[in-house]
Amino acid sequence: MNDTSALMMSKYYRLIMAKSRQERLRMGCSMFDTAKKIVRSAILNQNPEITAGRMKAEVFLRFYGNEFSAIEQKKILNGLRSGNLSPGHLNHGGHGGTEKI
Repeated sequence: MNDTSALMMSKYYRLIMAKSRQERLRMGCSMFDTAKKIVRSAILNQNPEITAGRMKAEVFLRFYGNEFSAIEQKKILNGLRSGNLSPGHLNHGGHGGTEKI
C-alpha cells in the first residue's frame, strides 16, 4: 500500500538525505531498538512466564522468521533456546560455520 504522494515522498527523501550518514544510521538504529522493545513487550504480554531463551527465539521469529529455510530456522531456534547461540550469530553465506555478524 502506498498512500503517500510522489511530491511528499520527494520532500521526505530530501529531508532524510540532508542528514549526515551518522544521523541516518543513528535514526535507523533507534527505530530498530524501539521496534524490538515493542515486540518484546507484546511477547511478554502474551506469555508473562517466558524464559530468556524462548524470548530470544520468539523475537528472532518475529524479525527473521521468513528469511530462513525450515531447516536453518530449526537450527537457529535450537541454539537460541539452549543459550548456545546469541541473536547476533548466524550461519552466514554457506561457510558451514557460525559467524558473528
